Amino acid sequence: MAGHHHHHHVDPDAGDAKVLWAVGVNLALTVVQIIGGVWAGSLALVADAIHNLSDAVSLGIAFAARKIARRPADAGMTFGYGRAEIVAALVNYTTLIVIGIYLVFEAVQRLLNPADVDGWLVVIIAAVALVVDLVTAMLTFALSKDSMNIRAAFLHNVADALGSVAVIVAGTLIIWYDWRLVDPLITLLIAGYILWISFAEIGPVIRILMLGSPEDLDANNVIADITALAGVDSVHHVHLWQMQEHTVALEAHIVISPADWPTGEAIKTAVKHLLKSEHGIDHITLELESRDKICDQPPVIGHG
Repeated sequence: MAGHHHHHHVDPDAGDAKVLWAVGVNLALTVVQIIGGVWAGSLALVADAIHNLSDAVSLGIAFAARKIARRPADAGMTFGYGRAEIVAALVNYTTLIVIGIYLVFEAVQRLLNPADVDGWLVVIIAAVALVVDLVTAMLTFALSKDSMNIRAAFLHNVADALGSVAVIVAGTLIIWYDWRLVDPLITLLIAGYILWISFAEIGPVIRILMLGSPEDLDANNVIADITALAGVDSVHHVHLWQMQEHTVALEAHIVISPADWPTGEAIKTAVKHLLKSEHGIDHITLELESRDKICDQPPVIGHG
């Protein structure tokens, strides 16, 4: 039996302000890092800058999606605009994957042709970047608990903070040992983490967009609980999906015996109460059928 979905709600306007601040500081940092990376000859620092730019872009996309998602349903979008945040998360994770692949390619090129790197400049700029990354993470952490969209942007930032730490390590090793290969090796580590976290997080996003059932809710258990109710003969044409990140929907045909037809509305109410109280399903559409007028060979799940 699935548990309920609990969320930590953050005031929308306060959340928007935090996201905008995060966008601003990341854009400023990106400029500093790119200039410093080119000046110092550090691919790792430029890689960190590119990822930082993606942080700013991802936060900008997340901000726009938050605004769009709060629009009410209308004739053109009868389900509302809540999935704008899911689409934004998909865009952000896809961008991260592209960035990760690009960084792998660049790092391999640099491994084959090592370049001179100014270690001190790398360490100083990466240290500034780490401070900004931590500030951005604090601005978006609370919001990330309740939104797949903001979580995607937050993970952009976490990856970048780890990248800054790695770049500081690389710069320090260059200063101490003049080990130039550490720069592309650190870049490969940053790219590996970016790809790992992106592939891990993009699956649930795609699942929602594909109208998949919630991962923590077993459709067969839901069906079993419905059919166990008094008066329910069988169930078919079941569709269970996430309308939005935190809104689960179900539609189904409920079959009852002709003798129970007069109490059909009471049975329907009982089914809806069960689905809401035991499985946390918010949006429920049920169609009652008498056993002697059932659909022709209906599948239990889907429409066949």
